[in-house]
Amino acid sequence: MTTATRQRGAALLLAMLTVTLVAALAASAAWQQWRSIEVEQAERQRAQAAWILAGALDWARLILREDARGNQTSGNPDHLGEPWALPLEEARLASFLAADRDNSAESVLQAFLSGEMIDQQSRLNFNNIIRRESVSGGPTTIELSEPDLQALQRLWTSLGLPASELRSAADELLATTRAAQNDPQPSRTPLLPAKLSQLAWLGISLESLARLEPHLTVLPQRTTLNLNTASAEAIAASSAELDLARAQRLIAARERTPFRSMGEASRALGSSETQLLSDQFHGVRSSYFEVRGRLRLDDTVIEERSLVVRRNLDVRIVWRERFTRR
Repeated sequence: MTTATRQRGAALLLAMLTVTLVAALAASAAWQQWRSIEVEQAERQRAQAAWILAGALDWARLILREDARGNQTSGNPDHLGEPWALPLEEARLASFLAADRDNSAESVLQAFLSGEMIDQQSRLNFNNIIRRESVSGGPTTIELSEPDLQALQRLWTSLGLPASELRSAADELLATTRAAQNDPQPSRTPLLPAKLSQLAWLGISLESLARLEPHLTVLPQRTTLNLNTASAEAIAASSAELDLARAQRLIAARERTPFRSMGEASRALGSSETQLLSDQFHGVRSSYFEVRGRLRLDDTVIEERSLVVRRNLDVRIVWRERFTRR
């Protein structure tokens, strides 16, 4: 092979390598550009979703604040016929915005918003089973509250759940609470649960939690069961003197007229021989609500849940969680 032939072959090979390198660099640049656009779009959607869901939460807090204002002036109870209890069905976000000549439906983010508020005092509070007693000048005693534990046992029985699971979880919660009260060092006990799903830390199975979700909650302090919003199962479990038939009678009575006081609820039962309801365990007003917001952006769904507590006209956030699914 002559020198000229070898030089032509080397030049051809170099040209092919150059073309390959340029193509690879161009493909890499295009991919980097595409990825930057996707990341920017995702970040923009995340920020927009955060703003929208934060606005929805503030809107819910305003509704609860105005409801509290009305309750103060009229003495009304909290019941399922109030504005806070009406769910927001999925609606296009553009329908909430004022239209003007500079803002058309096509230029607005294609998002769909829905949500609801759930009275958390319509459910039995798992943390009620912990009783704290303090004697002046002495340490605080932490024990299990037997009446509240028996109420949960009745709920477990009515739902067909294993009673051993409840007793084990109660013992774990007692040990955890005592350790958190007296021992600042890390311990083998689980963390104190702040929401229903975290009861799994105490050994309650996910299947049981799914069954318990409409009737059980976890709140940071002792609460009463709101007879205007509670389920029949929760009402029946709240007192040994009640059963599902009496609970259904209460629900039928409150659907006609919500109970304004515990006296009205007791009279609805029509029983004068036994005190079936107690101010210690029952009530007609609520302080804790769960706000749920759901935002749909194309094929992405972003959900947010927040626990809020209402003290007079002050509505504060206890915790928030957000998760995304497709």
